[in-house]
Amino acid sequence: MKNIFAKTIAAAVLTLGLTGCVNDLDISSIDPQSSPSADDMGLLAKCYGVLGLTGQKGGTGNGDLSLDEGESGFYRTTFNLQELPTDECMWAWQTDPDIPQITMMNWNSSSVRVQWAYTRLTYDITLFNSYLSQVADNDENRQYRAEVRFLRALHYWYMLDLFGKSPFKTEFNITELPVEYSGNQMYGWLDKELTDIENEMTATGTGVGAFNNSENFGRADLGAVYLLHARLALNCEVYSDTIDARTEYEKAARYCTLIEDAGAYKLAGNYEELFMADNDQNADAMREIIFPIRQDGLNTRQYSGSLMLIAGARSAAMPDYGMKESWTCLFARRAMTEKFFPDLSRVPLVPDGAATSTDANEVTTLDQQYGTTIENVIAAAGDDRALLYSGCADGARTISTDAVADFKNGLSLVKWTNLRSDGEAGKDVSWPDTDIPLFRFAEVYLIRAEANWRLGKSATEIMADINELRGRANARLFNENEITEENLRDEWSREFFMEGRRRSDLVRFGCFTGNKYLWDWKGGAANGVSVDSHFDVYPIPADDVMNNKNLTQNYGY
Repeated sequence: MKNIFAKTIAAAVLTLGLTGCVNDLDISSIDPQSSPSADDMGLLAKCYGVLGLTGQKGGTGNGDLSLDEGESGFYRTTFNLQELPTDECMWAWQTDPDIPQITMMNWNSSSVRVQWAYTRLTYDITLFNSYLSQVADNDENRQYRAEVRFLRALHYWYMLDLFGKSPFKTEFNITELPVEYSGNQMYGWLDKELTDIENEMTATGTGVGAFNNSENFGRADLGAVYLLHARLALNCEVYSDTIDARTEYEKAARYCTLIEDAGAYKLAGNYEELFMADNDQNADAMREIIFPIRQDGLNTRQYSGSLMLIAGARSAAMPDYGMKESWTCLFARRAMTEKFFPDLSRVPLVPDGAATSTDANEVTTLDQQYGTTIENVIAAAGDDRALLYSGCADGARTISTDAVADFKNGLSLVKWTNLRSDGEAGKDVSWPDTDIPLFRFAEVYLIRAEANWRLGKSATEIMADINELRGRANARLFNENEITEENLRDEWSREFFMEGRRRSDLVRFGCFTGNKYLWDWKGGAANGVSVDSHFDVYPIPADDVMNNKNLTQNYGY
């Protein structure tokens, strides 16, 4: 079997004639079918490459889209919409375009960040349609085509999740505008598409031909299809108003069990190592990562992937994280800290009036003196997942704020790092090697736990799945009385914070809008206020509604 992902790093930056802007799932500049500068495998590499690259050059300078290239990547555009309005984090640079509106949940149909996510998703879908239109549908290509169909389904899932519906095309052409698929239609199509490609995908496994190994790490196998299908089914009542919810929850649990029974994927022994620079080489981390976005400090340089997650959450004097970049913009909301510290008085903080420092060596000494190291925070939380920093680097942190003005207005989020599990830095201190685990096995336990909770199954059965994760984190195990909606909702955050999914989980629990659950700065108020339910989905960008008669705007925009 050809090593497609090795080719992705090298070939995904080929000039394929795909540079330009996207309008309504069509590439408006150059038709890929008229640009034969790459063979089928090069095109397949590009299909995978758009998950972790933003253009043809690396960094910036020749972007796929006629947008700010640093802001236009698949992960960053979706992360912004999935994380920044939620109870997990905030972006300190409130002067950046549209950041106040996203932070305070007050966007509209002209939001540039909504437009960026929509454009990236539709561009990528156009690319996948182009591949499927060009590459022959035969036995030799069957598996490769199934992988691209999975990537297309993944992007259509993001469209459904973020926008509640989607412009829709499965053929590549430049003459027909896409039609609009409602939530019910998108749900039905995704359900069928994911079922149809099951027999075409590489089986989940660890032997010859399997993908969970150093040669093919990064390619989608049957486990990725099952997990996306389980994720779709778990959100059935959000996406569709005609579906039989009980059947779908049973389906979600069944797909999770199929992944577990295959035996190839398991929980890593060390949670922290899942987010380190060698998570594509460390066998313990790899066994949990079902589908990653590949990142490499030498070959996949971009501002929209793990660089944002690592540098965005750091100041220069913070404990070593394997990079020299420090953006000082991402920090934890008070509600995020409360997930690990229900009693905020237990958070180790720098004493009032104590010395702080901008020198990394001095900071290390002072943090040890104050008891504010990352290790101190983890110990105080009693949970290995509490990867937060409360120390004195570049000034003391607070837990909450009456104004969103500074990176130190909350604890620092140090989950992601460019350090390897052996303590050494990645290959480049300006660009990280850290892959982004888009799907990992931990989700199997929480999807099944929640599906069974919604089905009214026994607390003992649900507790067993949740405690697999809590046990791995050395956290206190739940008892049957603690299997509550709030604890389920919060466990999603404790396990997956800063992984680009929080909004989806809050919407599913009926907590993203309304006043059922308030957090700091929800709706623009320091202690949170109710938000109208139309913000549960994002608007279709106004320009697309105006330019395509087939599209309609979402309610409330």
